[in-house]
Amino acid sequence: MSYFNHIQRIQYEGRNSDNPLAFKHYNPEEVIAGKPMKEHLRFAVSYWHTMTGGGSDPFGSDTALRKWDGLTGLDLAKARVEAGFEFFDKIQAPYFCFHDVDIAPEGRRLKESNENLDVIVGLIKQGMKDTGVKLLWNTANLFSNPRYVHGAATSPNAEVVAYAAAQVKKGLEVALELGAENYVFWGGREGYETLLNTNMALELDNLARFYHMAVSYAGEIGFKGQFLIEPKPKEPTKHQYDFDSATTLAFLYKYGLKEHFKLNLEANHATLAGHSFEHELRVARINGALGSIDANQGDLLLGWDTDEFPTDLYAVTLAMYEILQNGGIGSGGVNFDAKVRRGSFEPEDLFYAHIAGMDTFARGLKAANKMKEDRFFEDRLQQRYASFEQGIGADFVSGKADFHKLEAHALQQSAIHNQSGRMEQIKNLINDYLF
Repeated sequence: MSYFNHIQRIQYEGRNSDNPLAFKHYNPEEVIAGKPMKEHLRFAVSYWHTMTGGGSDPFGSDTALRKWDGLTGLDLAKARVEAGFEFFDKIQAPYFCFHDVDIAPEGRRLKESNENLDVIVGLIKQGMKDTGVKLLWNTANLFSNPRYVHGAATSPNAEVVAYAAAQVKKGLEVALELGAENYVFWGGREGYETLLNTNMALELDNLARFYHMAVSYAGEIGFKGQFLIEPKPKEPTKHQYDFDSATTLAFLYKYGLKEHFKLNLEANHATLAGHSFEHELRVARINGALGSIDANQGDLLLGWDTDEFPTDLYAVTLAMYEILQNGGIGSGGVNFDAKVRRGSFEPEDLFYAHIAGMDTFARGLKAANKMKEDRFFEDRLQQRYASFEQGIGADFVSGKADFHKLEAHALQQSAIHNQSGRMEQIKNLINDYLF
């Protein structure tokens, strides 16, 4: 059965095309900086928003019109697999991502949930074989079910921690079976509402124990994929333990997990943390921990995770610059953790939205690469910090100076002359690369 039979496979037609169901900028085979665009970007479709999202919000029910509407249980799950691989293939996405409960319904007991997963994983495995689409990453949903009301690995209830461990164990086995290139930990409820009833030290220690167990089990079964942690502030708990890149890195360094984990960073999560996306990427990059990204954008007028498709060319260009400076994204990718707006409820809107995101990232990649070729930032930074390349600055950086030597130098100084940062000029010149 075809679920999008009125839509042909999306092709690159160039910026002069008037076909709304075509790429204007994303040309998968176009070579940028020595490799095809598709290898730079490694696009992935999020199963939860694209195949299971219905458009509901806290004030209204689903609006999306889908051919699988009306089905339930495993019948619904099977239909979504068929529709999913048709969509992945037609949008030319080489990867997809999912939570366990996205693809298969939970049973009344863990055993039944695992049996449901086994049925659907078999169908997904066949879909991957038929289309060539790969699994970028999978993860366990350790936040939706009421059992996780107080957290999963950080729950005060050891029975819940045990259940969460069993769920992740199964997730790693699924990752191995499907050849996932990464496995993500998203601590949806790993945090607290109030310190009045929270043993923070124990919860953080338990979270670290949980991650070490996951690393150990991955080694036991031979799973070689990269482990990723996805930082997120606020929602749903007030104080998330993985608030942002810096907080998560501090946790990894403290508990001896840094060598096993990198970060999966999301643009909208950066916004909620009070950061720009490029800030979060930079913090991860300079710590050798930039692993993958979730591509979306938030609404700066709203204080929650709106997960809009990315169309902000300025932000995407600066993000792609960080990725290029990182030497690429390794085994990670550009996963569209984004959902069509509630009013965009027709099936073709899924295509329009992904085309918009893919074209935006293609343009951002080109602009960022040209800036890198021109040493746009590098030359400015070298000039701004030139004082550390000679004299007392060079001694300071190399460790040849101490407070005595710095004081002696300062006592002999005349007036200090700073240089302008020229922020406005830089921003205006960036516009020239974009437009």
